[in-house]
This record gives sequence, structure tokens and C-alpha cells, in this order.
Amino acid sequence: MKKHIFLLAFVLTASFGTAVAQSNASLRNLDVECLGVEHDGSQTLRATGLGRNKSDAVEQAKKNAVMVVLFAGVRGGKGGCDVRPIVCEPNAREKYARYFDIFFADNGEYLKYISMIDKRLGSNQKKKGKIEVSYRVTVRVLSSSLRERLVSDGIIPKETLYDVKY
Repeated sequence: MKKHIFLLAFVLTASFGTAVAQSNASLRNLDVECLGVEHDGSQTLRATGLGRNKSDAVEQAKKNAVMVVLFAGVRGGKGGCDVRPIVCEPNAREKYARYFDIFFADNGEYLKYISMIDKRLGSNQKKKGKIEVSYRVTVRVLSSSLRERLVSDGIIPKETLYDVKY
């Protein structure tokens, strides 16, 4: 009986670890790449979003850009963007699920921390599938302001405001 309980506990632990690894991998697999960094610390990114129409896909691309900056760090594209995520706490998305669900709601607070100022005419790329539309857009994520907001809301420690790369 003890062997069965031990085996069951092992299988549950292994499957939970795999699920966490897959959720982190899914963040890294979002199609977001670095185009450059501004002097104010904001990051200009190319992000892809999927949706049932253009507006849904563009909004999803904006959310994807902010999610990668928050939870995964920008690894693709040109160098210069911060490869470290703003929120370094493991499973923070799940721990603060209520906060981030509200933050990432349609027309939510995340929109205050992005800018479309770097968008160029003809820079959007569209791919149409049978069921969904894919749009690739240029987005600037205001990382410094976003970090300040998360500190003031108690999601990340105050010390991270002064965690500057030299």
C-alpha cells in the first residue's frame, strides 16, 4: 500500500512539474522579438497575436508583448532588450491570478503600458487561416512605468526599481 501511495505522489509531482515547465515554455514560445531599446528603458517589440478578426488579433499581440516582458523576458530579435523578466517570482502569474486577470482584461490596464508610436505604415503583417487571423504588430512596452506600477501594487519588491544593468 505504501508503495502505491509513493508511486502516486511521484506521478502527481512529476506531472505538476511538467505542467509548470510547459506554461513557462509557452510564454517563451510567444512570437515576440526585440527591435530595440529606447533611452527611457522602454522596449520596442514585434509581437504576433491570433484572433477571430483583426481587432482581436492586434489586442492579443499587445497582450503577448506585455506578458513576455513581465514573465519571460525578451529573447528573440536584435539584442538590447531585457532578457530578464520584470516578475522573477516563480508561478507569479498563477499566484496573483486575480490581479493579472483584471490587468490583462480586454481594454484593461495593460494598455497604459504600451505605445504604438513606433508603428510604421505597412508594418502590420496579416495571415489569414480558416478559423483565425494572425497579425504581427510593432509595440513599445513602457517597462519602467510597468515596473513602478507592480512595485506600488505589491507584486514585486521595491528593490527591483533599482536593479539596473551596468
